[in-house]
Amino acid sequence: MAKKKKIIKNIPQDMIFGAHSIIELLKAKKRKLYSIYTTKPLPKSWHRIEKYLPKNIPNIQYVSKNVLDRMAGTTDHMGIVALVSPFIYRKKVFVSEKHSFILLLDSIQDVRNLGAILRSAYCTNVTGVVMCKKGGALLNATAHKSSAGLVEHLEIYLAASIQSAVFELKKAGYQFYMAVLDGKDAIKINYSEPLCLVIGNEAVGISKSIQKEGILITLPQRRSNISYNASVAAGILLFLISQKLK
Repeated sequence: MAKKKKIIKNIPQDMIFGAHSIIELLKAKKRKLYSIYTTKPLPKSWHRIEKYLPKNIPNIQYVSKNVLDRMAGTTDHMGIVALVSPFIYRKKVFVSEKHSFILLLDSIQDVRNLGAILRSAYCTNVTGVVMCKKGGALLNATAHKSSAGLVEHLEIYLAASIQSAVFELKKAGYQFYMAVLDGKDAIKINYSEPLCLVIGNEAVGISKSIQKEGILITLPQRRSNISYNASVAAGILLFLISQKLK
């Protein structure tokens, strides 16, 4: 095992935790791993990530579980916390010819919902995700873990706001399908590419100001006065659309 190295300071870093997050980051090979914090004896999860680590393992710090709890802000870190270079967002809006099935998130607040949605997006062959700097949650360690690290394999574009995102994507030729409570039956829709599925805020749904820009779709449910969790609805719709596009 490599000797300890001095901690790198004054370099922008993200924190991630958990075996799945670290494994997918190492698989993707898009970001630099700066250091790992773990316990002695090594946790069981260490043996899951060990084969993916570079030959020259970066700075390893052995700390107590309490220290990891404080770093991660949770006990759900599986005994490993890593410091890595920041997530690389896409700089330009998607091109419909290359990215025919994308996802737009309108003010998702809960980072666990965000991570779960991104996980479903990857699993259903979504080729791009648009998030907004204004009004919604952004990627952090909890969202990363909730995505099981699969966010590392997604291209994500950060728009300034939901209005600017819709303007840019409409200009690029996308057809919007917007998940609401009183739209057309999502199962009966014939989806056409290039398409963008829009998932709205957990409490108020999709912004009223953009609903006129797309087709409003609804998942059938038992009663009209209930609704699916945002990440569950996103997962069902992403799967449904991906199957209809085959």
